[in-house]
Amino acid sequence: MKQKSVNILTKKTSGASTKYIFECDGCRKKFSTKDILAKHISYSHKTQKNQKNITAVRTQVEQTPVPQLTEIFNCDISEFKTTQKRCILAHLNAHVAEQVYCCNNCDYKCIRKDNLQRHMKIHTGEKPFSCNICEYQCIQKSDLQRHMKIHTGEKPFSCLICKYQCIRKSHLQRHMKIHTGEKPFSCNICEYKCIRKYVLQTHMKIHTGEKPFSCNICEYQCIQKGDLQRHMKIHTGEKPFSCNICEYKCIQKRNLQKHMKIHTGEKPFSCNICEYKCIRKDVLQTHMKIHTAEKPFSCLICKYQCIKQSHLQKHMKIHTGEKPFSCNICEYKCIDKSNLQRHMKIHTEEKPFSCLICNYQCIKKIYLQKHMRIHTGEKPFSCHMCEYQCIQKSSLQTHMKTHT
Repeated sequence: MKQKSVNILTKKTSGASTKYIFECDGCRKKFSTKDILAKHISYSHKTQKNQKNITAVRTQVEQTPVPQLTEIFNCDISEFKTTQKRCILAHLNAHVAEQVYCCNNCDYKCIRKDNLQRHMKIHTGEKPFSCNICEYQCIQKSDLQRHMKIHTGEKPFSCLICKYQCIRKSHLQRHMKIHTGEKPFSCNICEYKCIRKYVLQTHMKIHTGEKPFSCNICEYQCIQKGDLQRHMKIHTGEKPFSCNICEYKCIQKRNLQKHMKIHTGEKPFSCNICEYKCIRKDVLQTHMKIHTAEKPFSCLICKYQCIKQSHLQKHMKIHTGEKPFSCNICEYKCIDKSNLQRHMKIHTEEKPFSCLICNYQCIKKIYLQKHMRIHTGEKPFSCHMCEYQCIQKSSLQTHMKTHT
């Protein structure tokens, strides 16, 4: 006969010890949790005529800080910890059970035969439950029921502080840590902290240099499977995200979100020294190096230094003589794609930049900027030996030869 679980349950409560901590401003009743208070407001005060009072009470619920009343159950035999009483009871039963079922393939143990049978499906790959809408398959019926909520759009769990909604209670519990600022998992090498254990495990691979996922076409390696899946789209040419205004397409959703700011004109990142504004934070960080005169990337062959690694990579092609981009009409070859695109406008006779004062048209924006100096009279380049001034740097260089 199987023994009942022994009474070795240790319960620790952190935070406030008061049971009723949420008070309704409408009737002064007290409640133990925020969601019970919210339900009380919905049912007890919904018939009040004064809508302002109802709004005030709801605002009180939203602004009430989340209490730290997490109950932690510890096992006195092993190091097992949990916040759920049913889990600790099941764990304790495993210590005193007369019969323990063990998996022959891994270290899994359980006290119920049906749990072992369900676990074995992980090794056999059997997934008896399948979705009738998509190709999703799973081991447990409960997993399928949760999955179906994706198709129905049902999100039964919602945050009382923000508008977040989700399918699973565990997702809501994890989300609440954003509001409390709780980050229970921390790196023992650096100061990194996070909400989820698997995120920490992924982070640790940065320190170990481990890159378990590799591309079977090129030498690309990465830490996360999702990064590899995105990388593979480079080889397949797949670009699932497209702009509904222009023809822009991309691999990642966040790239599309950044692109859309071009159309909206939104530039959330601004320089605190000059008037420069941009769409991306990393672009602003690169811009700031102009003010600090920082040039972290330098050529090992010549004295060239630059702000961005991509600029250095482009520069190195000057030394190697590599010109990967070539014109399919003439023999023109160049280092970068943008130069080839500009060159092609010679063949198409396209001149997208035009002067608003005269009939001047050109291929490059910089050419137009130089041309406008004719109309404005601006001469930014001047000789330090005489009073000579000019529009272009090349003209100054020619002039300097007269002094030598």
